[in-house]
Amino acid sequence: MALQEILIPDIGDAEDVEVIEILATVGSDVAVDDPLIVIESDKASMEVPTTVAGKLKRIAVAIGDKVHEGQVIATIETSDTAAVASTVATSGPAKSPAEQRTAKSPSWQSEAPRTMAAPAAPRDGGDGAKTSGGVAAERTKSQSSNQTIEVRIPDIGDAKDVVVVEVAVKAGQVVALDDLLVVVESDKASMEIPAPVAGRLVSVDVVNGASVEEGTLLAVIETTGAAVPSNQMTSETTHRDAPATPEAEQPSRNIVAPTTPEPSVSPAATPPNENVYAGPAVRRLARELGVDLAKVKGTGPHGRIVKADVDGYVRNAMAAAKPSLSGSAIPPIPTIDFTRFGEIEAVALTRIRARGAENLHRSWLNVPHVTQHDEADVSDLEAFREELKTEAQAKGVKLTPLAFIVKAVVATLKLFPTFNASLDASVRNLILKRYFHIGLAVDTPEGLVVPVLRNADQKGVFDLAKEIEVLSQKAQQNKLGVADLQGASFTISSLGAIGGTGFTPIINAPEVAILGVSRLTVKPHWNGSAFEPRRMLPVSLSYDHRAINGAEAGRFVTSLCQTLKDMRRVLL
Repeated sequence: MALQEILIPDIGDAEDVEVIEILATVGSDVAVDDPLIVIESDKASMEVPTTVAGKLKRIAVAIGDKVHEGQVIATIETSDTAAVASTVATSGPAKSPAEQRTAKSPSWQSEAPRTMAAPAAPRDGGDGAKTSGGVAAERTKSQSSNQTIEVRIPDIGDAKDVVVVEVAVKAGQVVALDDLLVVVESDKASMEIPAPVAGRLVSVDVVNGASVEEGTLLAVIETTGAAVPSNQMTSETTHRDAPATPEAEQPSRNIVAPTTPEPSVSPAATPPNENVYAGPAVRRLARELGVDLAKVKGTGPHGRIVKADVDGYVRNAMAAAKPSLSGSAIPPIPTIDFTRFGEIEAVALTRIRARGAENLHRSWLNVPHVTQHDEADVSDLEAFREELKTEAQAKGVKLTPLAFIVKAVVATLKLFPTFNASLDASVRNLILKRYFHIGLAVDTPEGLVVPVLRNADQKGVFDLAKEIEVLSQKAQQNKLGVADLQGASFTISSLGAIGGTGFTPIINAPEVAILGVSRLTVKPHWNGSAFEPRRMLPVSLSYDHRAINGAEAGRFVTSLCQTLKDMRRVLL
């Protein structure tokens, strides 16, 4: 293993280059060209990548630090093979420290235009020819006092896929020296191209999204001769040498000065993205997410937009777009001012009722409900329960019909496992559950809650009755824990003695079925020779029709009623 230092590459004569973002974390594995940090001057920003693969051992800079060429920004632990490869790549004749630093680090020129200041004016070569010098403007001097300046993309090295990401001006607009014209961006760096002179924009020759390369015409500015800056008025940077071009061959546009001044475009008319302050990684993320950066508030240094700002903007937008209880695709119930009809009182829903309303509404909209109704003859079961009352009292247990209903439901679920299941998110697979955790709907002053009776298949009726009583008391006292409310595989909603001959309970999604139990009543039943009184228990099974068909539901309810009629069947 070997340690490799990553250095700040050649950044020309840029000053006050600041670290504005850390893109990697210590301890993480990085590959060649993975970005480590983002640095920025007053005109351009750049991601500095790693030149070797390995484990990031140290980040040597922090956000806000001022950095310079050759400064160590990170240390990476590499394999011996990677270290040898790195050594070979940088070996050769003896080099100066600056050359060694350049060999270890990718140059700024390979990612974005080398110049980070206003493009310089063409300068005369020693032979009287005019060289481009990596400058973004070529000028033609005419006999009239007005001249035109062509603003072009400067030397951008071997950068690929350079596109225009922002056009900050429009034709006819008056600009001052160094006013922002366009922002171009490669996959790792972005650069603002300013106006090299003051004047009026004759044309803007690129649009957002346009691919550009060195020499691409960006805009034409008309100015007076006096406004043309000399070499001393614009900053220059070192650049690649370009072949000399005779002055006669320089492209030119001569525009006759208008006799009357044309109205200028006010600064307020410039596009809203003019003041967007963000680096290439953030701009790329915004494009991928479809975010307009002009609408994002930056929280980075000097108001810079960072990735967290884009993520927060997206989260807030999604939260704002969250459908209300009326459903996003359903016509909402009209809002009515009830005070027109008389005195009213607004009472806020409790937290439990509000949460329950959301859950039930979500289930009702997403699950195709069907309800199967039937009656179970529980005359013998009730007689058996009466016989056990004395024994139950001795155990300190209140033996209600619900304990027997739970026992019968578990026995039926074992015969029909598709009812003790959930559909996966794709609605392509049915997840069969090998456990039997039964949810019990409990009415409380705060609202409906569903505590869970765990492993109901492993408990007798006395244990079930005792646990049902404990869960009910905790629910009434608002003492249920999170674990008490999770993990149900099937739910029972019993109205007990409240009343009703049947109802359509809403499925407690992601379960696929729920059993509703109504009030037990005595009814006359024909036994073949005479009517006799029998205790009948109405049951209502709601099921998810995507997972269960009607025939299956009919067989489930029939089997459940047979078990409730003769509890000896649970032994089978």
